Amino acid sequence: MKSLLLGGAMIVAAGTSAVADGNFWVVGNHATSKCEIVTSNPVINGPVGGNIWFGDGPYKSLDDAKLARSTISVCPKEAPAPAGTANKGKSS
Repeated sequence: MKSLLLGGAMIVAAGTSAVADGNFWVVGNHATSKCEIVTSNPVINGPVGGNIWFGDGPYKSLDDAKLARSTISVCPKEAPAPAGTANKGKSS
């Protein structure tokens, strides 16, 4: 009986993770002061002192999540890389 229950629990866990596979969320992170794209459904815990204060999604593709992040007004804009860093580490 225990093996049957264990097998059922494993099937439910595998099915749950398969449903979430391939989805993306945009979250606001107080610790980093950035909007990040994550691949798991976020737990919004900002009101109780946590780092994640909002979540938006799910999105089916990374490109969709990036587009959404660019339209969220509270997300800081991505800064371009400083000049000269593209060739850093390469010899001339």
